[in-house]
Amino acid sequence: MVKKNSLIISKIKKKKNTGCVEFQIISFTKKIRGLVPHFELHKKDYSSQRGLRKILEKRRRLLSYLKKKNVLHYQRLIRKLNIRELNRK
Repeated sequence: MVKKNSLIISKIKKKKNTGCVEFQIISFTKKIRGLVPHFELHKKDYSSQRGLRKILEKRRRLLSYLKKKNVLHYQRLIRKLNIRELNRK
């Protein structure tokens, strides 16, 4: 999964648009996935847990923004990162 995410990041970096919403969501996801093993070892690291919650909230806001602006890009990104279940109707 990490290799897949790094490939996505490298594709977006080639465009040199690190301010785009997709890139920010991918980088936050990479940070989140890097912190998860840390919490398995350090269960009482509350300051890092606070930082994780902040990153999660930023990513959630960016995802909701992307969903409002471009549903197709949102769905593709969700599928690539495998972070949410898509509700199919």
